[in-house]
Amino acid sequence: MGELTNDIQFLPGVGPKRAALIKRELGVNTLEELIRFYPYRYIDRSSITPIVSVTPDLAYVQVQGRVVSRNLINMKHLSIIVEDGTGRMEMVFFKGVKWNFDRLAPGSVWLFFGKPQLFNGRINIVHPEVDAPQTDPAAKGTLTGVYPSTEKLKNGGITGKLMCKMERAALALCLPEVQESLPDYILKKYGLPSLVLALQNIHFPSDMSALAAATRRLKFEELFYLQLSLLKQKYVRSRAANGLVMPHVGPAFHACYNALPYSLTGAQQRVIKEIRADLSGGSQMNRLLQGDVGSGKTMVAVLSCLIAIGNGYQACIMAPTEVLAQQHFANIQKYLAPTGVQCALLTGSTTRKERKPLMAGLADGSIQLVVGTHALIEEPVRYRALGLAVIDEQHRFGVSQRAALWSKGPLMRYDQRSGAWAPVSDSERPAIPPGGAPGGRTIEDQNVPPHVLVMTATPIPRTLAMTFYGDLDLSVIDEMPPGRKPVQTMLIGQNRLPAMYRFMREEISKGRQVFVVYPMIFINEKMEDVSNVEQGYEDIVKAFPLDEGYKVAIVHGQQSNEQKLFNMKAFVEGRAHILVSTTVIEVGVDVPNASVMVIRSAQRFGLSQLHQLRGRVGRGAEKSYCILVKDPKTGKDAQERLELMCATEDGFEIAEKDMKMRGPGDLEGTQQSGMPIELHIASLLRDGAMLDEARSCAMKVLDADPGLDRPQNSVLLKELRKGKYDIKDYSKIS
Repeated sequence: MGELTNDIQFLPGVGPKRAALIKRELGVNTLEELIRFYPYRYIDRSSITPIVSVTPDLAYVQVQGRVVSRNLINMKHLSIIVEDGTGRMEMVFFKGVKWNFDRLAPGSVWLFFGKPQLFNGRINIVHPEVDAPQTDPAAKGTLTGVYPSTEKLKNGGITGKLMCKMERAALALCLPEVQESLPDYILKKYGLPSLVLALQNIHFPSDMSALAAATRRLKFEELFYLQLSLLKQKYVRSRAANGLVMPHVGPAFHACYNALPYSLTGAQQRVIKEIRADLSGGSQMNRLLQGDVGSGKTMVAVLSCLIAIGNGYQACIMAPTEVLAQQHFANIQKYLAPTGVQCALLTGSTTRKERKPLMAGLADGSIQLVVGTHALIEEPVRYRALGLAVIDEQHRFGVSQRAALWSKGPLMRYDQRSGAWAPVSDSERPAIPPGGAPGGRTIEDQNVPPHVLVMTATPIPRTLAMTFYGDLDLSVIDEMPPGRKPVQTMLIGQNRLPAMYRFMREEISKGRQVFVVYPMIFINEKMEDVSNVEQGYEDIVKAFPLDEGYKVAIVHGQQSNEQKLFNMKAFVEGRAHILVSTTVIEVGVDVPNASVMVIRSAQRFGLSQLHQLRGRVGRGAEKSYCILVKDPKTGKDAQERLELMCATEDGFEIAEKDMKMRGPGDLEGTQQSGMPIELHIASLLRDGAMLDEARSCAMKVLDADPGLDRPQNSVLLKELRKGKYDIKDYSKIS
């Protein structure tokens, strides 16, 4: 592995200065990283275009011409006139002037490659690549790779031609050391070329067929190992012996289910069956429940909790904000009315006096279901037998916070008579004597992690869900409850604000309420034309004055928790007609009486964020509206986003479009690009079919050899241990 780990500075023509620039701009440090740095497109260098046929609208051309004249202007600008028998054209150089002047002597013949343009009535190429005919290796290939670059690289002399030379030199040194990374049986089954051949042809393909084969091989490898890494974690977890077994449904579940004033959708029923199978299967559940805004995830969560309670365990539902936790608690209390189940609320605002009996009830098991915020996992909180933890809007919680739930699982002891694990009370804590377990093993009391159900209302494209949550089982509620009315979405400009205010007054006169959301809290000097809460609140108060009976509340991130809760509560309870806010109300605020969502400077929001905000209305029986107000400076892409919002309410369609427009980055809008794992050549957007194929292959490998212990799979285990395919993101629970 000597050459592969060598620093790129030792390649011919690189050196310490250029190497430092490449490392900084591209993150390429070693020769191995260099040969794994792939072209993003290719240029056909096989044909020569006659000068008479060159036009400025052509992307790139290659001409072969004899130098007719050379003209040095002020020692800063070199003009070379060439001809090929069909015509003449100019080659212009602003860099390397002296060197090009010396070598491009009149009468010499060269190959010139570059982008033609029109200047002062004649066609020229600025800074063409220049090669001697039929001698330079890079000019012989049919296809020449074009590598990702930056302005700093170009200014530092790291041209496309130099990158090709570096790759050629690196391949010559490294290919003899490259070891195959896929087992022979996978290569044969999927018709994939060797890694050595793929690396050679991805950089310097002999033809289009060789390039296609190399691309397929390298993409498959990336996606396969990505899925193998995720699925192996899932297989290890699913084979663990310490899952809590919940075989019964219980009377509380039936009492709640039978008292529902409506029928569950087919999707809700399907998901509950999937969760019930997990809970009774003997392995710890880690399931993602994905459903659009208003699809009925909370009802599924409550029924799942009642299954755990019916088996003698406790359950908790953890929400990201106090407002959402309070709303969950109020709604869940209604569902639990016919069940007799004891439910409590625990948040940061719970007083010390209220906490004492609550903590005691959790510890002795008399409180069977608790709803709250991250306060549920704080150190003082102890559960008698926590069997199920539901995490709502799970991307809002950190990995360490969710992992803390594991320590809250019930203390269990192996029961010799039943051959199963049973909860242990504090009074029974002394460990059982050695030899008390089958086979003479010593079994110590241990905390068994609760089953975990994580929920998100952000629709995630399938390919992203398979990657971000590949080690979780996935359930999707893809059906909306009957009777939920669609939200009418409209796009307006600033000139329609007076008409919009009249419409808001009409809705308020009917007893409705209105959200008005802004992208920023305060005015920004760099974006003075973008709406902000500070100015917006003043404008709304002027348009809806208190002396006319209007009450306006304001909520934003720089307020204290007390201020936010007070103002939010005023709106939730109907004491305020209008809530002016930032996106702090994006998740979970449930105000059935709110019928209008106004989003100012709507072009500043991502599609998924707009969809989440729109989901705050349309939750009651009345017709609801979402008004997108765009600013005068709205770009083409933003206009397209806003028009799509008006065209569909399908969250999954919006999420797919969002990925196509922004790339497979974070769909919650907190991160505009990038992923929790670096893909060098594969694309979750374009390679969905190959991702399916790679995942299927990984599943078959693990079905046959879960530990990758067989000799033919040693190469797979070796690759996984390098850690390149570990996903470090919010989908991890443990």
